Amino acid sequence: MDAGGFREKQRPDYPFEALREVCMNALMHRNYETSYAPVRIAWFDDRIEVTNPGGPFGQVRSDNFDHVTDYRNPSLAAAMKALGFVNRFGRGIGRVRTSLGRNGNPPAEFCMDDSSWSVLLRRAQ
Repeated sequence: MDAGGFREKQRPDYPFEALREVCMNALMHRNYETSYAPVRIAWFDDRIEVTNPGGPFGQVRSDNFDHVTDYRNPSLAAAMKALGFVNRFGRGIGRVRTSLGRNGNPPAEFCMDDSSWSVLLRRAQ
């Protein structure tokens, strides 16, 4: 007899995969040339906000960021991939969306302007 349907399933407030992706993206795409501001991770009761200096770069815009890839820091991106911090370029946003959906979290909210980029993750209900 399978008792699987009666067991409580543990679910984190935020999936590790989504947290990892937004943090790695913030470090990889940060503007290191013109800003000394740090990447900021703010953890609240109901959400996590990750913000980095440096808005969209190259061909990336607010209307295409989820399917166009361009690198402000190509050497850093290559090093992160070689060290295993990045699995495959251009897949991070999709992985964030998929892992949040699987975990029952609302979709990530992406906000960008000319000088910064932020991602807001809301807690699973």
